[in-house]
Amino acid sequence: MPSTGGDIRHPLSSTTSRPSTQIREDATIPVVKAKLLEGKRGLVVGIANEQSIAWGCAKAFRAFGAELAVTYLNDKAKKYVEPLARELEAPILMPLDVRSPGEMEAVFERIAKDWGKLDFVVHSIAFSPKDALQGRVVDVPREGFLTTMEVSCWTFIRMAHLAEPLMRKGGTLFTMTYYGSQMVVKNYNIMGVAKAALESAVRYIAAELGPKGIRVHAISPGPLATRAASGIPEFDALLDKARAKAPARSLVSIEDVGVATAFLAHDAARLITGETLYVDGGYHIMD
Repeated sequence: MPSTGGDIRHPLSSTTSRPSTQIREDATIPVVKAKLLEGKRGLVVGIANEQSIAWGCAKAFRAFGAELAVTYLNDKAKKYVEPLARELEAPILMPLDVRSPGEMEAVFERIAKDWGKLDFVVHSIAFSPKDALQGRVVDVPREGFLTTMEVSCWTFIRMAHLAEPLMRKGGTLFTMTYYGSQMVVKNYNIMGVAKAALESAVRYIAAELGPKGIRVHAISPGPLATRAASGIPEFDALLDKARAKAPARSLVSIEDVGVATAFLAHDAARLITGETLYVDGGYHIMD
């Protein structure tokens, strides 16, 4: 299953067309007609490789003109993330294992020192030990439960806490969730419990930080083939089911997730907060 450096839900597909963008053959970042997020600065946590949801978001934010800070899980992950950070022209690239004391605080301290402000945060990480994730919820051991909740939910709460003083003129906090938080999805198990807690945290944080102009959203993509999703048994069957049942008759791509997320960071979305936004071709409305 996913690690603390990758998004644990399920996205990929870099071949799908990007809405309102024109693809350059010689570059990863798409060209857009308007730099709608120019002047904004944000932190993207959870890029593991080119298949990550966080990478889809980072590409969209950068295409629309935002400046980005990027993190990587550890030295092993750095060789995959560093070239992507160069594509993004990210001035800040730092290690972040959320279970390593002090690393999260160090990232926000660096942002405070270099930028003095923050306009958005994308939290796209989750993790559950294999024995916890692949067993019944009723059998989950205490340590497995605590680890799942710490990485998949508490870290978002902590990032919101650290981002708050840097969002003096408002901002937007994003986290990634999944339909398995609301409905029982085969093999999603304890992660569904953690995502339900995460979505509740989004609502409470939105209420608490709203008076300061800070918006909070959970983004819920449909099934996507990320590295993190490879830990879910029978995942190919889940993809086939999603494609067949979604009203759009199409799987979502990381690019689809990215542009939807980027829109919510724009000032035009200033009165939208506390939402779980489904980017799944309508799959969640079907019985």
